[in-house]
Amino acid sequence: MAPVPAHEIDAYLAGLDEPKRSTLEALRSTLREVLPDAEEGLSYGVPAFRVDGVPIAGFAAFKAHLSYFPHSGAVVEELADDLGGYVTSKGALRFAVDEPLPRALVQRLVAARLRRLG
Repeated sequence: MAPVPAHEIDAYLAGLDEPKRSTLEALRSTLREVLPDAEEGLSYGVPAFRVDGVPIAGFAAFKAHLSYFPHSGAVVEELADDLGGYVTSKGALRFAVDEPLPRALVQRLVAARLRRLG
């Protein structure tokens, strides 16, 4: 993921309808708090946070849901008990367009991904 000016991520979010925009802005804010030294950029056209060049967390809006990307299928598997209320796939966690992910869950997702980096 090449560095992308913050205005490109801002533009991605600005292009979304409400409540998707505000829900993802809340997630972005939480990720900034949890990963204060991470770089923001676009990865595959969607916002992502990386540490030492490695993607740690990403998010995107779709027609009927939002997704959080832990950039590791092992994270979803490891936290399966915490993710019971969400639709998951190997590499994504789907959530409602009007309900931001809880901060504590984002912290656990990020911590699990960082542990994978050793």
